[in-house]
Amino acid sequence: MRQVVEGVWHALTGSQPGPFELTGTEDVLPGPYRVAAAASASVAAATLAAGEMLKLREIEPGVVTADTRHAAAAFHSEQLLRVDGVGAEPVWAPLSGDYRAADGWVRLHANYPRHEAAVCWGLGVPGSRGAVAKAVAGRGAREVEHAVVSAGGAAAELRSPSDWAGHPQGAAVASLPLVDLGLIDDAPKRTLFYSDRPLGGIRVLELTHVLAGPVAGRVLAAHGADVLHVGAAHLPRVEALVRDTNQGKRSAFVALDTEGGRARLKKLISRADVLVQSFRPGALARIGFGPSELAALRPGLVIADLSAYGWEGPWARRRGFDSLVQMANGMAWSAEGPSPLPVQALDHATGWLAAAAVMTALRRQVTDGGTWRARLSLAGTGRWLDSLGRKDPAAVDVGYGDLMEEADSGYGRLTRVRMAGGLPGAEPHWDFGTRLPGVDKPTWTP
Repeated sequence: MRQVVEGVWHALTGSQPGPFELTGTEDVLPGPYRVAAAASASVAAATLAAGEMLKLREIEPGVVTADTRHAAAAFHSEQLLRVDGVGAEPVWAPLSGDYRAADGWVRLHANYPRHEAAVCWGLGVPGSRGAVAKAVAGRGAREVEHAVVSAGGAAAELRSPSDWAGHPQGAAVASLPLVDLGLIDDAPKRTLFYSDRPLGGIRVLELTHVLAGPVAGRVLAAHGADVLHVGAAHLPRVEALVRDTNQGKRSAFVALDTEGGRARLKKLISRADVLVQSFRPGALARIGFGPSELAALRPGLVIADLSAYGWEGPWARRRGFDSLVQMANGMAWSAEGPSPLPVQALDHATGWLAAAAVMTALRRQVTDGGTWRARLSLAGTGRWLDSLGRKDPAAVDVGYGDLMEEADSGYGRLTRVRMAGGLPGAEPHWDFGTRLPGVDKPTWTP
């Protein structure tokens, strides 16, 4: 696992990491993929990046630590969360799931009303699982995928790894780095104000939805950033995921489909240090917030762009989620039918790696100046996970009770997974629990 961490760190920085220690074994999660190793490496990379920020403040970070069991807990934190002692309700809508087609399998994502409507419109059926299953059974999986995607929905055929390798988007993903981090414009060097935390005084504007983007913001908040999550009042939310991933963040609503809302967003960006966004590639540019506009609006901004299938290739703008990417790229492939990863590892790992990239860019902004942009994708993270090789699929029965903590929130008393990753110089933690969506004003605190 040390080699995995070193590989990630080199991808981020081109150098060797500082001192770190890994504990635990990889059998804490089932399945043949090395998910626990990827989880530990992602946690370690983000924590090492936080340590580098501490050094800029002349604080010795100490030896960074990451434990596989704690990382595994962090990677399915949404499943472990309790509110007033009650577990989360199911996150999947009735029409979401895997369906057998005439020649294979396809997964439909219908957690949002517009995606459910696209399933029904694309297949020409009413909104019942039975009707959808019957329609899918009479068609080829690729035909179903095309029909739903063409209707504005989200779907993916179960492909084999070799099918994905030969697919134009698979080839595009293979040509891209795990993290694309680079300078996009000139800007003065950043001055850090006094803080005893890695990201104290750093303002992070988060324009994201489930799940990778909110995880990135949650990690940044745990290291002291002032994270403002901006959503829209009229858009649906998966509340079970919001309760878990919005720890330590403020939450506001801004209607980006109005002139006033876009003006408000410009004001927020003009005073932000970081923008984390998971709109589909090109979506923000269409409303006037492309990379060049952002660089002009806030010289020195660090931008993190997260996508499903990458920023190049025929699927660059395709809607996608962790469960769909696993189907498309062959990670869920088995002869018997879909066999997904034990956790939504592509989402969580991408979120942690995005946080590491943001902190790496912030450090470069302090030392070198410039406006920086990091790009990551779920498909790219899946390619990285696949490259780590395989392990024995068996897993031990582990408990996570000692890794949980309680906190008040807008939803009630939370029992949540403690922030993973050890940083002796400034141990990460959230200053408060999840706030209700939209309760804060869309402004920065003084």
